[in-house]
Amino acid sequence: MSKTFASQADLEEKRVSFTRLSDNAYAYTAEGDPNTGVIVGDDAVMVIDTQATPVMAQDVVRRIREVTDKPIKYVVLSHYHAVRVLGASGYGAEHVIASRDTYDLIVERGEQDKASEIGRFPRLFRAVESVPEGLTWPTITFSGAMSVWLGKLEVQLLQLGRGHTKGDTVAWLPQQRILFSGDLVEFDATPYAGDAYFKDWPQTLDNLAKLDPVALVPGRGAALTTPAQVREGLAGTRAFISDVYASVQAGVKAGKDLNAVYKETYSKLEPKYGHWVIFDHCMPFDVTRCYDEATQYPDPRIWTAERDVQMWQTLEG
Repeated sequence: MSKTFASQADLEEKRVSFTRLSDNAYAYTAEGDPNTGVIVGDDAVMVIDTQATPVMAQDVVRRIREVTDKPIKYVVLSHYHAVRVLGASGYGAEHVIASRDTYDLIVERGEQDKASEIGRFPRLFRAVESVPEGLTWPTITFSGAMSVWLGKLEVQLLQLGRGHTKGDTVAWLPQQRILFSGDLVEFDATPYAGDAYFKDWPQTLDNLAKLDPVALVPGRGAALTTPAQVREGLAGTRAFISDVYASVQAGVKAGKDLNAVYKETYSKLEPKYGHWVIFDHCMPFDVTRCYDEATQYPDPRIWTAERDVQMWQTLEG
């Protein structure tokens, strides 16, 4: 193959930042690696997305302990991807919360996704042997919206539409207008859209924008600490998704096969987005899913380790 499969050659460790957004909200970020959000309430702590392994979660816990000794009571899963959920056991939380749609996706494809993701991006699963047997299961599920009260601090967990997956959940602090978006929003990082709904995603981003956040923790990239940065993050993610979809749709309408559509779309987008983190990693998965959606698969097909390699060989071989 002309390129090393997925991100197996990406071995460089990233520098971690722990950014304070308010008295209650913090962002654990690592130069484009998956982010974790932290909310410190009156009586307990909530963690949004867990890191990929319990050993990796220990560094998040260490940062939390630098600012509070309150118990970590809640873990929220913004969606089902392994890199977001397999570190959950490292927090000792009483409750793991996810949307019912995310729960259903774990049932349907959790095992396959776990094997697929670990094979694609080994560095993100440091000390993978620390992950307990089986999958990460929610103890509380909801549909649409729920509020969790950390003393007097309200955290709203909201499903504002399909995008990165069908189960996407955001965490919203309405009193402070701080949003934790999961992978619905990325900043200077390429959205992974292998399990996405391209037609729905732009409207979902519009729904996020209607909340009018003053700060936002994206799924990847630096914390957005001003309204202007929030707008930039939303606009950049929206533009990327729209550009992929427009290019793929044009190729499908012209009767081109996946290989031709991929090469054409990569060439169109590389000048604008090629400097974003994991661009080369994401594009084959993104275009494949978009081609599926534009042709015959309204819902994402399950990625397996075998399907990953087959797709990569088809597009990058």
